[in-house]
Amino acid sequence: MLTAIIDYESGNLHSAEKAFQRMAQEVGAGEVVVTSDADVVARADRLVLPGDGAFPACAAELRGHKGIYDAMVEAVEEKGRPFLGICVGMQLLATTGHEYTKTDGIGWVQGDVLKIEPKDPTLKVPHMGWNDLVIDHPHPILDGINSGDHVYFVHSYHFQVANPAERLAYVDYAGDVSAVIGRDNVLGMQFHPEKSQDVGLRMIANFLTWAP
Repeated sequence: MLTAIIDYESGNLHSAEKAFQRMAQEVGAGEVVVTSDADVVARADRLVLPGDGAFPACAAELRGHKGIYDAMVEAVEEKGRPFLGICVGMQLLATTGHEYTKTDGIGWVQGDVLKIEPKDPTLKVPHMGWNDLVIDHPHPILDGINSGDHVYFVHSYHFQVANPAERLAYVDYAGDVSAVIGRDNVLGMQFHPEKSQDVGLRMIANFLTWAP
């Protein structure tokens, strides 16, 4: 069993690598590697796409690594490999991003990535720090997770899903902010599970043992 964390030069992957390796060892999920090798992405059993920075820059970097991008799309769309996007990696699943300029996403989960505009003007953007999950729909990724559990966010834009059934959990930041999204073999987390202590580690373990 091989889990590939995709390195397309859009984020520091060290903490994610350590967290996924730790949980893979605990649940017997095999090897976890950080890779920029399209052949490794193509043969991986699970794929993780992190991302830090602006949506247009991350989208350009991902598509600029054409071999990685094509291998990822084939693995997810044709082979049905489980996929997890984290932070901007989740946002890239959208139809369209609206950060600085209108940018096409991958389109695996229909919706738009829009600037967070809290109804309460005292709330700051970026949304940064701990917030309480509210579970919308049960899903294996949320096994052992309850509404009220805390996870760690750093972001200024949020994913507004077109289909409410594909928002699995949200947080309240003077308005609903999508926290976990998913459909079929594709999942996304807006927060950083590797920085979310026991709750995040449990969700990583859930992903590593998930069989969609």
